[in-house]
Amino acid sequence: MLILAVDTNTSAGSVAVLRDRRLLAEVNLDSPRTHSERLLPAVDLLLNALGIGLPDIDGYALAVGPGSFTGIRIGMSTVKSFAFSSRKPIAAVSNLEALALKIKQPQARLLCPLMDAKKNEVYSALFEVQAGGMQETVPQGVYRPDRLFSLLPSHRIITFIGSGVPVYRDRLLDYFKDKARLSRRSLYIGYEVGLLGYERLKSGRGLDSFQVDPLYFRKSQAEENHP
Repeated sequence: MLILAVDTNTSAGSVAVLRDRRLLAEVNLDSPRTHSERLLPAVDLLLNALGIGLPDIDGYALAVGPGSFTGIRIGMSTVKSFAFSSRKPIAAVSNLEALALKIKQPQARLLCPLMDAKKNEVYSALFEVQAGGMQETVPQGVYRPDRLFSLLPSHRIITFIGSGVPVYRDRLLDYFKDKARLSRRSLYIGYEVGLLGYERLKSGRGLDSFQVDPLYFRKSQAEENHP
């Protein structure tokens, strides 16, 4: 199964092509230009490099949030257009789950993606690695840092990853002390979005373009200013 995976929800966006679970190629989109300028050229570059076209893609994996409202809309409108024209399914993937997958290792049992949501808030969740995969034990959502920290088991080792780690580094270390593991891995998650998308598509959980919704955990700035 050929999968085109797209993440434009943060400045560290990426596009990847996978054959089942194997990464064929990936392009990172971090540059001064906006995703609206970068996304289509990146897709074109990938497909041309691999010698394939959009009709060859069997399904799409799309990061639907949380993240930048503008970035989410750019990725969604592009992938929905591709899927609608080709009548191929879309697997909707959470950025938080993809970030957790990036740091999933045998020795890392508790995984906490921590995305800076501004306004002294974070997008976060807690995943525990179990035999059947990753189990969400603290729900995905938007939290005040202290509220989130109070929900996490401070007596167990937790690996943190995301744009919120450098922002709240001192508070993390103060609260969790030697139980905190702060990942320095890159935040490009195109491959991880593709892996999660593949599992959904393989099990028949792909959606048509009209069924895919963004994953928002709070109102946009415009909605807050004009309720």
